[in-house]
Amino acid sequence: MSVKLSALDTVNRLLFAVPLEPLQGQRFQPTGFPSLGAATYQSKNGLSLLVESPQSMANRLELTIWNEAANDVQPAFTGLSHVRVLRQGKFLTDSILESHRINSPYILKGTDTSFKDKIKTELDVLATGPINRRKLADVLLKYDIGSLLHGVFLAQKDLAGGRLRLARAVEAFIEADGARVVASGGVKNDHINPSGDTKSGFGNVPFARDEFTADRITLYAKIDLSQIRGYGLGPDVDNLLIALALYKLRALLDGDLRLRTACDFRVAVQAIQATSPEGFGLPTKDALLEAMGPCLAACRDSMTVEEVSFNDDLKKGKDEPAGDDEAEKSEE
Repeated sequence: MSVKLSALDTVNRLLFAVPLEPLQGQRFQPTGFPSLGAATYQSKNGLSLLVESPQSMANRLELTIWNEAANDVQPAFTGLSHVRVLRQGKFLTDSILESHRINSPYILKGTDTSFKDKIKTELDVLATGPINRRKLADVLLKYDIGSLLHGVFLAQKDLAGGRLRLARAVEAFIEADGARVVASGGVKNDHINPSGDTKSGFGNVPFARDEFTADRITLYAKIDLSQIRGYGLGPDVDNLLIALALYKLRALLDGDLRLRTACDFRVAVQAIQATSPEGFGLPTKDALLEAMGPCLAACRDSMTVEEVSFNDDLKKGKDEPAGDDEAEKSEE
């Protein structure tokens, strides 16, 4: 199956609505939010539920091109721009893995300012006046192509006054309609000392648990083709970004949709078709890799892989233990 990206030349937004179902049984566990729990709301379909947020789905889409064992992109994506972070000469993290991509504190707030100084120089022309989005997009293509798809907010005052941002060109989320609560619970048993000090981890500890069933579970995805073309980076970059976005969506749907311990989905249809434009089928991974190859080769000289050192002390926050991570990416 060959991919003709030219079929999308007159399309502004590519939309998908992919039906999902639990891999086993009917229950599933949605994402939870601090002080809120599951995000339920009333819609025309009755009780609806946000199963997975756009922030979390951005994480998952980016990981589709990452090789965890090698701490690098998968071989087919060698040449894509991203920023590696080293600690004492060993891999620490990467802009692909970071909640704010190249705005990560491990990239821009360490004592190693080499990378920040570099992009500050290149973005200095945007310090005053209207933002030249073509220039911003050109710099992001050079250093972190993922930011052109998943958005970025360079919230640093010394980088054009903290005004540099791009919205997501690729967005996905999962909703459930006709949702119903499945209330259950259990107890952590201590057969040695049932009445032990529970604050120290001893004793029997009962707990409540809410899962859900639903009439429909849908993964929605949008690729904003007009935004991608609006960067003004040329047809080779446009096609690379579009093919990369489609690959990430296909890889996510073909791969492991186990979002949490008790939330494991599978695609409920054989063929994945766009809802707009009608008739556009989501290509296979192999077809998308084939389409991406010439585009990547044409753009390779415009991209680089930078390395930054972060050897600063990992300080504990005032109100939280060291090592706590953000659960989700912030809205870009």
